[in-house]
Amino acid sequence: MARIAVIGAGTGAMAAAARLAAAGHRVAVYERAETYGGAVRRFERDGFGFDTGPGLLHLPAVFRDLFLKTGKEPLESCVGLSQVDPASRHLFADGTDLSLPAASRAGVVRALDAALGAGAGERWSGLLGRARETWEATRRPLLEEPLPHGGTAAPERGPRPPSRAGRGLFGLRRARPPRSLAELARRELRDPRLAALLESHALAHGFDPGTVPASAAVLPYLEHTFGSWYVRGGMRALAEALYERCRARGVEFTFGAEVTGVLVEDGRAAGLETADGRRVEAEVVVSGVDVRLLYGGLLPPEAGAPSPPRPSSGPPGHGRFGLLLALRGARPEGTAHRTVLHAADPEAERAGLAGDFARLCDRPTVTVLRPGDPGLLPDGRHETAVLSVTVPPHASGETAAEGTLDWTAGDRAERFADAVLAAAGKAGLDLESRVLWREIRTPADTERETGAPGGSVPGPALAGAGGAFLHAGNRAGVEGLYLAGGSAHPGGGLAHTGMSGALVAGLIVNGDDWRGSH
Repeated sequence: MARIAVIGAGTGAMAAAARLAAAGHRVAVYERAETYGGAVRRFERDGFGFDTGPGLLHLPAVFRDLFLKTGKEPLESCVGLSQVDPASRHLFADGTDLSLPAASRAGVVRALDAALGAGAGERWSGLLGRARETWEATRRPLLEEPLPHGGTAAPERGPRPPSRAGRGLFGLRRARPPRSLAELARRELRDPRLAALLESHALAHGFDPGTVPASAAVLPYLEHTFGSWYVRGGMRALAEALYERCRARGVEFTFGAEVTGVLVEDGRAAGLETADGRRVEAEVVVSGVDVRLLYGGLLPPEAGAPSPPRPSSGPPGHGRFGLLLALRGARPEGTAHRTVLHAADPEAERAGLAGDFARLCDRPTVTVLRPGDPGLLPDGRHETAVLSVTVPPHASGETAAEGTLDWTAGDRAERFADAVLAAAGKAGLDLESRVLWREIRTPADTERETGAPGGSVPGPALAGAGGAFLHAGNRAGVEGLYLAGGSAHPGGGLAHTGMSGALVAGLIVNGDDWRGSH
């Protein structure tokens, strides 16, 4: 039984802590904030409640496995879980209105043909069919196994082509495969609305469709195959259930305890040091904080970084802008849980993500979540809506990185909120006239609450692009130090961070030769 110290109480860190405690280890978690959950938080005011992080869960099997392996009560006995149906509604700039059913491939094909014209469903279904091949080829190394020591190995190929002679990636008669998801969409889908549908899945995960590899086509495949799920009471209820599971397994939590250093003795992690001068001895350390913080300040310089330094080579994450609306009037019957308002000018949107901030406030892609959850409302005469947009991260300090934006400058956040609300109105959603009050959340708020530099939100690991969309390996460059959370393998998102906790626990319990689950 080892003494294990965990830095941070985010989803990945708690997933590792629960599994390690269930395996018989003594686990203590040190969190600088006064609460758990990392980015999975809830904002409450006047009887209204809002998720300020992820609002939907994909791949719920990750948490079903976690709760099964760490206690007698399954996930569904700890939280109310329901599949979102329709899966999503899409409103395009030309007025097209599309609703996609859940768990029905044939239904999706029919809906696409009806809204976009005959053949649209077949093209979309064909693309997802080939994305399935990518999923099957990359699932184990990208999700179920730790990266090889050093953190560089990964599937370099993108989605496998259909077995037709003379065809390239995704069956295209071209010598060069598409360099990005946006290029893939233009080539294969041949309809700007279908292209926007594909690209919106990348944006929802914080990726720029113009730079993310074509392998990101697995993202809509996963949604269509495994569904989108809502936790009653919001995603914060899932964080609460995970925290309680950790407590039930004997995990100790210390909040308001900022870790300022990882102790290293004889080349091995030996514990932690906190801001109040406390030294915590441990035989194993699990870091759940952003790897840039770990290697940029928590580890002593002589400890060094892994070779090659994967923590600095991962993709720069974009941020998330959120507009929380408390609305007069009950949720209209038939309202979709999730509505995506597609950008009027996708090229301008990509330019804004790339640094052309003068065009940032053009009608962006906006995701609108309207759960209609009675537990998050003061009464049945009101409704909540959360509008979110993928945006550049916050310009943090005097050494702000290129491609960041100072979200605290002047009235920038207010003006962008106005633009987002106006975009909803132009798309036909009557929200502005019903607003009681609104709360704005920017990447600066994310940085303040989670410590992630710039408030960037890491995306899931993706194949291709020379490994540029991989994350830090779960074994650090110091023996006895392991990495979990969104900036570690296999990346960001609730399910992926849960997987990172499983990988770390497997490495600690079973040793470095452990290759993951089957």
